[in-house]
Amino acid sequence: MINVALPKGRLGEKIYDVFEKAGYECPSIKETSRKLLFENAEKGVRYFWVKPSDVAIYVERGAADIGVCGKDILEEYSPAVYELCDLKTGNCRMAVAAKKGFYDDGNRTLKVATKFVNATKRYYAEKSREIDIIRLNGSIEVAPTLGLADVIVDIVETGTTLKENNLEVIETVFPISARLIANKASFKFKTQEIENLVEKVTALLD
Repeated sequence: MINVALPKGRLGEKIYDVFEKAGYECPSIKETSRKLLFENAEKGVRYFWVKPSDVAIYVERGAADIGVCGKDILEEYSPAVYELCDLKTGNCRMAVAAKKGFYDDGNRTLKVATKFVNATKRYYAEKSREIDIIRLNGSIEVAPTLGLADVIVDIVETGTTLKENNLEVIETVFPISARLIANKASFKFKTQEIENLVEKVTALLD
């Protein structure tokens, strides 16, 4: 049995459809209920819904053999998992945004508001730029307007929210998409089963 952690929401449903087409269907998952765990013994697969930011924890700790996780989570938390493939969906990017016309002259410490603290520190360390990180969990777009921060680092999909708050993207930190990840021990003991699944899923994506 392969245990699969899927992120709750549209992304998880979209990825499940790919797994279903690849021959790993579990019809009960599409029934209207509050259940979180579904299995198809015949196909040797068990799915469960978890909060998107928790998928990597379930996989890293071995409660799930594989899971679907955004590249942003992998970059921020660096979980001890194998990244098996890019699922080429849930595409967006981690970006630096600032008020229109902002220019960083590099003469003083840059104030950066973000909830992605680790990814932000790494990005600016590579640029040898001194920063002051202000950790925020929501409404991050107002930080530059209120003078709390010079720039923000956040996930950008369409950029509409930025525009509505008079901000614009000034740098892309890294592209984001959904990735299939595996528990290291599971991959060792269920290599054939997991590789077969990956092969069928990636064939559909290509």
